[in-house]
Amino acid sequence: KDGNEIIAGYKRVDGKPLGEKNPKTLQDDYVKFIRFAQWRIENTGQGILGFITNHSYLDNPTFRGMRQSLMRSFTDIFILDLHGNVKKREVSPDGSKDDNVFDIQQGVAIGIFVKDPNKIGPAKVHHGDLWGLRNEKYRTLLETNVSKTNWIELRPSSPFYLFVPRSEELLPEYEICWKITEMLPVNSVGIVTSRDHFVLDFDEIPLKERIAIFRETGQSDEEMRHSLKLNDLADWSISTARRNVRQDDDWQSSLIKCLYRPFDTRYIFYHDSVIERSRRTVMRHMLKDNIGFVTTRQVTSLVFNNILCATNIAEYKCISHDRNSYLFPLYLYPVREKGKPDKSGGKEGGVQSVMPTQTRREPNVNPKFLKAVSDKLALKFVDDGKGDLINTFGPEDIFNYSYAIFHSPTYCTRYAEFLKVDFPRLPLTSDKGLFKALAAKGAELVVLHLMESPVLNNLVTRYPVAGSNEVEKVSHDEDSRRVYINKTQYFEGVSPEVWDFHIGGYQVCQKWLKDRKGRRLSYDELTHYQKVIVALKETIRLMVDIDALIPEWPVL
Repeated sequence: KDGNEIIAGYKRVDGKPLGEKNPKTLQDDYVKFIRFAQWRIENTGQGILGFITNHSYLDNPTFRGMRQSLMRSFTDIFILDLHGNVKKREVSPDGSKDDNVFDIQQGVAIGIFVKDPNKIGPAKVHHGDLWGLRNEKYRTLLETNVSKTNWIELRPSSPFYLFVPRSEELLPEYEICWKITEMLPVNSVGIVTSRDHFVLDFDEIPLKERIAIFRETGQSDEEMRHSLKLNDLADWSISTARRNVRQDDDWQSSLIKCLYRPFDTRYIFYHDSVIERSRRTVMRHMLKDNIGFVTTRQVTSLVFNNILCATNIAEYKCISHDRNSYLFPLYLYPVREKGKPDKSGGKEGGVQSVMPTQTRREPNVNPKFLKAVSDKLALKFVDDGKGDLINTFGPEDIFNYSYAIFHSPTYCTRYAEFLKVDFPRLPLTSDKGLFKALAAKGAELVVLHLMESPVLNNLVTRYPVAGSNEVEKVSHDEDSRRVYINKTQYFEGVSPEVWDFHIGGYQVCQKWLKDRKGRRLSYDELTHYQKVIVALKETIRLMVDIDALIPEWPVL
């Protein structure tokens, strides 16, 4: 059997298809091994399966069908989560270091699945945690067995059938909130280039020159493979790509901007011939005047900080290195044909497929959600821009209000258990004054994060030492509040709070510089970084202000 057939049962939950746009993690080898062993035990009628594997299947929403299937097949399930997930920055509950039992970044768990012919399912699910240093974990594992482990019994339930414990006390109030996918129904995971080094650049001119060389006939395909470090794949060839780009007389219009990482917008050659997955059916709406949310479905950090805004197309790892980033455009543009329609998410191999026109745009907002907001606030909806918030409200008022709520520290901690497993949900208020005040704070955050606020010109740092400006080794000295880029040059005035600030999976101040290691920063880049410092400092202040505006939770 092929991989798809083996795990087909894992792609359904509660009798319905998962509906996942990108369920490729179900094709991981460990999943197939578990499924094969499960099938053998089902046919035998009894047995025990024991595996130590990646622990993602315990709570990742894509694996909810797998969890339900395992509960149906077995009568007892014992999960000992060994943690050690470097990507999640896991630490022990007491704040001490948590090690992986292997030399890997991915956390692991021991799973023991029992099918007792004398019992009737679904399985009772028992869960335990093992935190701490590696040697301590080894010692505990040597001295402990199933009967001596302090298990807690879980009661996994629809829709996620989680194999991890979580507090359900606040779930009823959270579930009446609107999930972002229900608010803005047209959305997509970010683009995948599969050749970032070729199609992306910090500057437009070298990228344009590189594509121009790619189009030329002076070098053979083999020479081009070597010079540009490109490899033919099963569904992509350099010769076909070069031919298609040559045939496009308007190729320079594909040189646009892309949100690559937080506060790191780069130039991209956004052409279906060289982009693995352009997600054009959604991203095309970002090629005109627009704004969108960028978020993830799961939070791998200890707190929710997986929200950003964008006015450009977005790369699929732009706010998380180990979770797909999704883009939710606020407006939708009508389209006109230019070449073939894009039916494959960007793998046409031909000319640019569909481009937006300049005609009237429409809000990408669910009518049922609009009615809920309108009923709550007793305001009429206007379908573009902002309302006066006395008689009307608009799409951008909703956007700004949502952006403020998603940056509320209390929201992030109060609903942390639920934000770990699915897209964020938005609580609605019936207080017009609160809605207006939060929308104003959200608007401040938006212009900060788009690097458009005049506040950004009030720099709080200095870059006092002349030199090469080359990024060699990035470090932060907490006492002097300096961020060094090499042995002698530094930005001065960076507080520990700003230095440690994360968006999604990235420590912004560190990440922006580390991605430029070996590069000599231009004047504009040096200024941009200092403006990022201001943006983060102001974000921290505004988050406190947002919490102060909300009189009580739940927001009503």
